[in-house]
Amino acid sequence: MTIWVDADACPKAVKTILFKAAERTGIQLTLVANQPLQVPTFKNILSIQVPQGFDVADNEIVRRAEAGDLIITSDIPLADELISKSTQVLSPRGETFSASTIKARLNMRDFLDTMRSSGVHTGGPPRLSESDKREFANALDCYLAAAIKGSRS
Repeated sequence: MTIWVDADACPKAVKTILFKAAERTGIQLTLVANQPLQVPTFKNILSIQVPQGFDVADNEIVRRAEAGDLIITSDIPLADELISKSTQVLSPRGETFSASTIKARLNMRDFLDTMRSSGVHTGGPPRLSESDKREFANALDCYLAAAIKGSRS
């Protein structure tokens, strides 16, 4: 299993949690962004810098991700595309995106996008809270425990 991170908008605190988990477990962690990233110097932690452009990082993740991989993103259209590839998708707030929930999330995203383009101020997401960080860390631990258990079977 590889953990792929849509790193351009991933909060620093979430990256720190991911670095510690990759160091502890040895699972491959790859961050993809259109800007240079500083990552710890462990052989299982990589960063890929892609060219600037709309959805270039997203497209690289979709191209490389395989069934069973875990992707960290808050990008709903990206999550939808990755779920169709039988990957696991987790938001930086610890929310699991699944085939049964992603369409509703995509519809809500599109609705809010329409509202914003009509001039309605919908606001952005709240800042990442301590509770969000705990939710993410707990969800990540569940995925890692299942992956480690599966690799030993």
